[in-house]
Amino acid sequence: MLTFKNKRRDKEQFTGLFCLKYASFGYFCVVINFFDKDLKQEKMMRDILKRVKNVYQEGCVTIMCNTHRTHPENASDPIKLKNLIKTAEERLHNDYDKRFVWPIMEKLNDLAEKIDHNHNLESLVIFANSDFVDYVRLPIAVEDRVVIDETFATRDIVRAMHQQSAYYILVLSRQTARLIEAYNDKVVEEKKGVFPIENKQRETEKVILSMAKGQDNLIEEFFNRVDKIVLEEIKNNPMPILLATETRNFDHYMKIADRKDLIIGHINRNRDDEKPHHIVPDAWQVVLAHYKQKNAARIAELHKAVSEGKFVSDYAEIWRTIQQGRGQTLFVKQGHFQPALLVDNEIMIVEKHERDQKGIVDDIIDEMIEQNFAFGGDVVFMEGDELDKFQNLALTTRY
Repeated sequence: MLTFKNKRRDKEQFTGLFCLKYASFGYFCVVINFFDKDLKQEKMMRDILKRVKNVYQEGCVTIMCNTHRTHPENASDPIKLKNLIKTAEERLHNDYDKRFVWPIMEKLNDLAEKIDHNHNLESLVIFANSDFVDYVRLPIAVEDRVVIDETFATRDIVRAMHQQSAYYILVLSRQTARLIEAYNDKVVEEKKGVFPIENKQRETEKVILSMAKGQDNLIEEFFNRVDKIVLEEIKNNPMPILLATETRNFDHYMKIADRKDLIIGHINRNRDDEKPHHIVPDAWQVVLAHYKQKNAARIAELHKAVSEGKFVSDYAEIWRTIQQGRGQTLFVKQGHFQPALLVDNEIMIVEKHERDQKGIVDDIIDEMIEQNFAFGGDVVFMEGDELDKFQNLALTTRY
C-alpha cells in the first residue's frame, strides 16, 4: 500500500506504473508516462545551453545548487538557494555599483519565488545578468557555488548531457525502412512524412532479381536512397545511428553509407513488424556497450598522446594551447574545479578559499571547456583515478 507523502509525485509514479502494467495487455496508454520527463529534461538542457553558451557580457551570474527529488528533503532547497543568491548579491556589490547590481538581483529574486521545488531533480542551475534570467534542473549532483564572470558557467550542463544518450534507430529490410528517435532506453518518436520508405523496385525488376549480382546492386541502390533520405532528415539534429536489420543487410548498407562515422552498429534480424517500444530496449543494450567501449578508447587515446608527447597537463600551458587552437580533447576529472587569476590572457592558479576575491575566475576549467569547444575540440569527464597524476586535468593536442 502506498503512503502518499508527496501526492503530486506519487500520483505521477503511479500513472507511470499503470502504463507499464497494462502495456502487456496490448493497450496503448493515453495518459502521460513519467518517462516523458527525461525526454523533456534532455531537450531543456540542450535549449538552455544554446541560449547561454555564447553570451559575453559583464556580470553574468551562474548559481549551482544541489537539490532533492522528494519530500521532506526538498523542503530545505529554497533556503539553500536563497543563501546562494545572497552570496551572489554580496559578491556583485563588491565588484559593481548598486545601479548595475539592482536589475540582476531583481531577476534572481523574482525567479527564486517562482521555482516549484516539488519538481526538483539532483541539482538546479540558474543563469542571470542584467538582460536575462533562466534556470534548468539537472539529473546530476554539482558543487554548490556561485560563479560571476563575463560568460555563464556551462560545464555542469555539458557534463549532464554527456551522461545521456540520444540516438536514431534505422529499421531496415530489403522491402522498407523506418526511422526511430530514441533516448537511452526510451522511444522519443517514430519519424513520419518521408518514412516509411518502400522499395518498389523489387516488384518491377524480376529479371534482375533472378541474378545474384543484380540483386545485390538493386539492394544497394535502395539502401543508397534510404541513406540520403536519412541524412537529409537528421541534418539539423545529427546523432549516432544504430541499424536494426539482418547482418547481411548491415554489410550492404555500410558499403554505400555516406556518413559511416555516424553508424555505431546494429541489432540482428528483420524487425519490419515490430513496434518501436519493442525495438528500443534491444538497441539500448548495443548503444550502452558502444559508449562503454568508446570511453575505454578515450582513455587509451590519452595514454597514446602521452607516449607521443602530444599532451599538456600544466594549467597555464593548457590555457595557452587552447587559445592557440591546438587543443584536441580536454580530459577533466569529474567534480574537479579550479579558480584562477586571469590577467592579459595568462592564468595564475589560486587556492579555492581565494575564489571570492575580486578578479578571480571561479572555475578556469569551465572557461577552458568553452574555449576548446569554440576551436572544434571536445571534452571527456572521467571518473576514478586516471587523471590523478595529471593534476586532474590533461589536454591532448592536434600537433
